[in-house]
Amino acid sequence: MMPHDHPHPTSRDHSEPRAAFDRLLSQVLTALDESALLTTAEVTAQIEDMEGRTPTEGAKLIARCWVDPEFRELARHDLPAAAAQIGISMPPHPVFLILENTEDLHHVVVCTLCSCYPRPILGPPPVWYKSRNYRSRVVKEPREVLAEFGTVLPAGTNLRVVDSTADCRYLVLPLRPKGTEHLAESELASLVSRDSMIGVTKVST
Repeated sequence: MMPHDHPHPTSRDHSEPRAAFDRLLSQVLTALDESALLTTAEVTAQIEDMEGRTPTEGAKLIARCWVDPEFRELARHDLPAAAAQIGISMPPHPVFLILENTEDLHHVVVCTLCSCYPRPILGPPPVWYKSRNYRSRVVKEPREVLAEFGTVLPAGTNLRVVDSTADCRYLVLPLRPKGTEHLAESELASLVSRDSMIGVTKVST
């Protein structure tokens, strides 16, 4: 399956039926309630919060990095602190890092084991990001995979594939498109796509 093909249940790599996951979830929630560690209501609230996040948060952060050098420097060293400055809350764990693209270096993010992803600033991951097809191919043939997204990098550009983990999540800081000096920060944010913050596309006007 190509990255842009329509989602298909097999791309999720789940061999167990949905009912099995529902039973497991119910058992976990019951155990948490009984242990007094977390209540079902607290877990549900956290899930709803994560499901409500969208790439808009990440796009706002990218646009601020483009227009504010001090903010950009803070994001390089403490991404959650930078996000907090523009009203985006992020948990203390896992570690969140920003990967800065340059004219000579392009980053693309993958989770080779499952689907680790910066949900607080990008929302739920796309189905293709979780597919075995993407997770295996982008490591072995990244330029070919990016080309399928319409991203053809110059031969001299260094392409770095970064593996996201349960302990560390990544956000790509794309190159600011040329000729956008006249745009306001909100207009810049509207140019930033989810896929550009994963690294499979660039930002264009």
